[in-house]
Amino acid sequence: MDEARARRVLEAAGISPGAELLALGENAVFAAGDTVVKVGRSAELLGRAEREIAVGVWLAEAGVPAVRPARSAAELVDGHPVTRWHRLPDPVRPAGPADLAGLLRLVHALPAPDFALPARELLGGVERWLRLAGDAIDPADAAYLRERRDGFAAASAALVPRLPPGPVHGDALPRNVQVGPDGAVLVDLETFSADLREHDLVVMALSRDRYGLAPEAYASFTEAYGWDVREWEGCAVLRGARETASCAWVAQHAPSNPRAREEFSRRVRSLRENRPEVRWHPF
Repeated sequence: MDEARARRVLEAAGISPGAELLALGENAVFAAGDTVVKVGRSAELLGRAEREIAVGVWLAEAGVPAVRPARSAAELVDGHPVTRWHRLPDPVRPAGPADLAGLLRLVHALPAPDFALPARELLGGVERWLRLAGDAIDPADAAYLRERRDGFAAASAALVPRLPPGPVHGDALPRNVQVGPDGAVLVDLETFSADLREHDLVVMALSRDRYGLAPEAYASFTEAYGWDVREWEGCAVLRGARETASCAWVAQHAPSNPRAREEFSRRVRSLRENRPEVRWHPF
């Protein structure tokens, strides 16, 4: 879905044609006055959009600082799910690891909501992303990632958690936190799941090891949360699963983006050579 298509959906939904495009990725995200509007890629994502609204309402009732729905239901407009959210105040500073950790502590203290949350399907998109990559990547690399996916899926299912399982954010990174005048607020709620709480913590451990997060920044995260997931024997399994998914995610962009092909090659080569110290670049 490109911007022009997303704007046609906005018009059909009665949104001002002058809405500001904030992001164009899995969703097209627009600011329209005091509302933020998210347009999903396809009708099959309507259920996820409805669940994201339910999560927003649930977090509001639980008192967790998070983005709030402006309407209580998702809409299907011209084959695209549309959700509306209250626009947050402009950030006063970038969010840091400690801000994220404080919000995760609140989320991880919550019992399950009265609606169903799915398991964290960390590896669920691998096949789709590799198919989208097509012959832009080496078939042997695709086969290698499929084998890794299957191995880590089985290993993940056998893990014994250190923390009680329950609701998790699912994409726990500082980019999904906004710090406004009243403090840190959690955003992008569509990956909320019910699974091992360790899923949310491994993300930052991988940021330290693969993406160049400074050790002192990671230390601020573990101090604010109260535990370092790297002390858990299952950390390597969840890390391996996330690395596999992250590598395959980049592959889908390879047909049209030379930078993606280069980054995919770097990532898959480091996995093949078992070189966990190789730096990956955000994409």
